[in-house]
Amino acid sequence: MNAFIKGLPKAELHLHIEGSLEPELMFALARRNKVSLPFSSVEAVRSAYAFGNLQDFLDIYYQGAQVLLTEEDFHDLAVAYFTRLAADGGVHAEIFFDPQTHTDRGVPFAVVAGGLLSGMAWAEQNLSVTSKLILCFLRHLPEDAALATLKMAEPWLDRIVGVGLDSSEKGFPPSGFARVFKAARERGLKLVAHAGEEGPPDYVWEALDLLNVDRIDHGNRALEDQKLVARLAAKGMTLTVCPLSNLKLCVVDDLKVHPLKRMLDLGLKATINSDDPAYFGGYLGENWRQTAAALSLSRSEIILLAKNSFTGSFLSPSEIQTHLARIDAYAS
Repeated sequence: MNAFIKGLPKAELHLHIEGSLEPELMFALARRNKVSLPFSSVEAVRSAYAFGNLQDFLDIYYQGAQVLLTEEDFHDLAVAYFTRLAADGGVHAEIFFDPQTHTDRGVPFAVVAGGLLSGMAWAEQNLSVTSKLILCFLRHLPEDAALATLKMAEPWLDRIVGVGLDSSEKGFPPSGFARVFKAARERGLKLVAHAGEEGPPDYVWEALDLLNVDRIDHGNRALEDQKLVARLAAKGMTLTVCPLSNLKLCVVDDLKVHPLKRMLDLGLKATINSDDPAYFGGYLGENWRQTAAALSLSRSEIILLAKNSFTGSFLSPSEIQTHLARIDAYAS
């Protein structure tokens, strides 16, 4: 089954590009930019990756991002990620970036966006991997800061497909960002939001009703509310599920009890993604392999998950159909 999974065309819809910063690249960029790190070695960084919850992870995530300063840094970060994605059979990705993490420490928005877009272009030319860029707002910061970031992004909006909402979920409900999401929709952007990872089902309702999102990132806790499950299924709302992330952050105790299979059984449009793979123990392929084994996913369920990754994407209908045809041809 692992060989079948590797060759299966698939897309990744939930990937924080800053969360793909491997310790080796972190130290290389620190040397290049003369940045001092609070770790003595690569091994010391990896040993710090023992998280009890989302906030434990975020603390070290923001420390690592300090080494990203130039367009070259962001380009190299993107190239490293896309190289791993292609090796896993990934052919399309819709990647998140957190501009506030960088602009708040003096790195211009143009440096961040320019470097990432350069890396994305490299991946399409050299790996035949397509991608789209999603700007995420940090929910632990005020909505006015998000509105300022959206305004800062205006010269780049023709190269950004959508906006999202990430960072600390507990205590920061989607309702706090209704104005900026409305403004983003008015600018023609797609909308996604993290909801129902650590936050309650009410946060998923808010993302649907107040933010009018096109996708839900995570969504695990939606299963606690039968009416919500029915609505998500009827709407065909894509859930960008991240199994190894859920395990590493103690959202689940064991992959064998992960809700992904139950989501499929309930008619939910679930997908498999890696979230912050440098920190959570695996890129897209590892998430697929470990989850398929732990949940004893059938061949038909694996094919469905791959198809969901494209039908839930922001690709055009014709592009989606092309990918679905490739999956059918591969699986036949």
